Amino acid sequence: MPLEIHQPTIVDYQDMDCRERNRGNRGNSVSLPRPYARKLWRAICEFDLISPDDRILVGFSGGKDSSFLVYALAAIREYSPVPFEVGALTVDLGFGGLEAERLQAFCEALDVPFYLKHTDIATMALAPGAGQNPCAVCAYHRRGAMNNFALENGYNKIALAHHHDDAIETLLMSIIYSGQIRTFLPRTYLDRTGLTVIRPLVYFRECEIKSATRFTGFEPAPSPCPMNGRSKRAEIKALIRELTRKDRSIYDKLSAALRMDAVIELWPPVPSREELYRKHRAFFKNKGARAARNV
Repeated sequence: MPLEIHQPTIVDYQDMDCRERNRGNRGNSVSLPRPYARKLWRAICEFDLISPDDRILVGFSGGKDSSFLVYALAAIREYSPVPFEVGALTVDLGFGGLEAERLQAFCEALDVPFYLKHTDIATMALAPGAGQNPCAVCAYHRRGAMNNFALENGYNKIALAHHHDDAIETLLMSIIYSGQIRTFLPRTYLDRTGLTVIRPLVYFRECEIKSATRFTGFEPAPSPCPMNGRSKRAEIKALIRELTRKDRSIYDKLSAALRMDAVIELWPPVPSREELYRKHRAFFKNKGARAARNV
């Protein structure tokens, strides 16, 4: 059965200009320093991530990124000009070692409802017939588990903790491994389910989120995945790190490439066989005209 903590009571906040804070039913202070609040609000406002009366379900793995996202949304929830609710779902992938009670306690301190869903995704991802990309299999089934849970429990939005470094890495991964120029969007509407996926941390660098543990008070759980540090994403992360060591402007240039108004000069689409045949025919028709001119 999913673990659930009841909805919080609304409390007062103060010192909004300097610290974004509220107090939960245990008397603890939930604070978001101004530089963090600015980046969070910029993403929310620029990409229209939150609407009145949204019920937002955070994918909470227990790692540094998702724990910060739960904390940040809890910190702004009570004084936001737009009312919204937030809950946290931990999908147990089946790798073992999940500290569910510690994750629940973290959410309880923030007055955030906590849910736990057990799955056998690990078995499916690492099965001999799953192919050579277990990460893709895992992500696919994890998204499905979250979407289904959100629909069954009345949540209309799913919040994922992808940050700016993730966006850059995804862009390069798409180019190198799939031949496509694309990355994830800050806001995506899912036609088939009616859910909206939001990514409020898109303006945060990974190093900023690592530093946030000093005020969240939560020690991130280590990843139990056997592929951790050995994935394609880890390879791209190492590549970006190496390039940035040689030229510190590399990251900013990659960041500029994320935008749709970036300067793009690419080859035209690959023509079909019929189009290519017509182009050849048209070009080599000139051979007869040249021979006539040489007579």
